[in-house]
Amino acid sequence: MTGRGAWLVPLACFATLGCHRAPVHRFPTAGAALDRLQATTSCDRAVQGEARLSFSGEGRRLSGRLLYLAHAPAQLRFDVFSSFGVTISTLTSDGQRFSLFDLEQRAFLTGPASACNVQRFTRVPVPPEALVELLRGRPPVLVHDDESATLDFKSSLFGAGHYRLTVLGRHQAKQEIDLGIVPGDWELPAEKQRLRLLGVKVEQAGDVLYEVTLSGHRQRSMAPLVQSAEDKALGVPPPAASGPACSVELADRMRVYVPKTGYELVFQNEELWLNPPLAEGAFVQTAPPGVTVSEASCGAQ
Repeated sequence: MTGRGAWLVPLACFATLGCHRAPVHRFPTAGAALDRLQATTSCDRAVQGEARLSFSGEGRRLSGRLLYLAHAPAQLRFDVFSSFGVTISTLTSDGQRFSLFDLEQRAFLTGPASACNVQRFTRVPVPPEALVELLRGRPPVLVHDDESATLDFKSSLFGAGHYRLTVLGRHQAKQEIDLGIVPGDWELPAEKQRLRLLGVKVEQAGDVLYEVTLSGHRQRSMAPLVQSAEDKALGVPPPAASGPACSVELADRMRVYVPKTGYELVFQNEELWLNPPLAEGAFVQTAPPGVTVSEASCGAQ
């Protein structure tokens, strides 16, 4: 086909969206799609990553290297390092208590593991349990009635389409969750499609609290179980994984944006492992000598 005729196929494709049609087999309800995503990611109980962390807002840009550990349902550890390998800040939350060490300020804050306390570190209003879910490739879902959740399929001219779930929660809350289909599963029955989390937007009374976008998905594997030569010689068993054998697609990049403040937080993963061994006390910390210790009550400035 040459000349004018060569353009007819792509033009027809764009006109009808047929190039990126909806999947043949679609989920019937929002609940069914959420259940399938939960099943797709159910084995990754914990994730361990090394990432480049960047923050922009308040007229400045900050960046550093981050080691993080997240364990369901709400345990977190973030260690930020300088370019010289010095730990400059550590956040821990065991689901009950929060602690934040700041080397530059020689300060140590501790208090309830609340969203506003964790926000002291992240600058974004995402509760600790929601951060854990996002890092595991799962959306934190608003409490809602089944009939208040709807499901649509959004086609695209220049890429694969995706499912959009709209959830109406309590107190004028609204949430949009975007789910993509793993490319190799496009023609499979819905119950066999593997889904990937692409984005989450949360609103309250019409104001957007935060938006999350995830990209660069690829398959992740189990963390290596490292055993020292001394432990081997003593017959000490290798450390246990924090979850079952697992292989799950997770994103290379996660961006959290707060329209009201303009704050942006970006995780760019360089290493990411599933179900690593969890050292005792990994999600708690004690104040080092010579620092100012303060109680961080939620809502304090």
